[in-house]
Amino acid sequence: MNFTFPQYTLKTEERDHQTFVWDDIRKKWLLLTAEEYVRQQLVLYMIHEKGISPTLIGIEKEIRYHKLRKRLDVLVFDTNGQPLILCECKAPKVSLSQDTLQQVSRYNVSLQAKHLLITNGISLLFFSRNKAGKYCIQKSGWY
Repeated sequence: MNFTFPQYTLKTEERDHQTFVWDDIRKKWLLLTAEEYVRQQLVLYMIHEKGISPTLIGIEKEIRYHKLRKRLDVLVFDTNGQPLILCECKAPKVSLSQDTLQQVSRYNVSLQAKHLLITNGISLLFFSRNKAGKYCIQKSGWY
């Protein structure tokens, strides 16, 4: 589904001919890549439009998939501290594909979040786990 986030103003600064963005969740400056831009816009959308508390959002947390160390993009927790929404962000030039969904699904093996979200800032796909334990795309609602 085509979806464009509202364009939130990011706090940026230039250093050595590179642009850095302030991440309010991680409390640090980060190199502003295309993927980081999408990640920051998603987090701000969740906070400002969906009313998700910043204290319930984790960014680039390390997880283990089998014996490999991986980093998830965004994880939203419920108020009990359980994984609720696992998000995978791609740069706008990267098409969302079955590979993207498989990537976030692999990360979710140990987390068991109830919802999966993939976005490139242009398209957003939101999946929810049904009673049979399968993830189904939500055609409307969350976004």
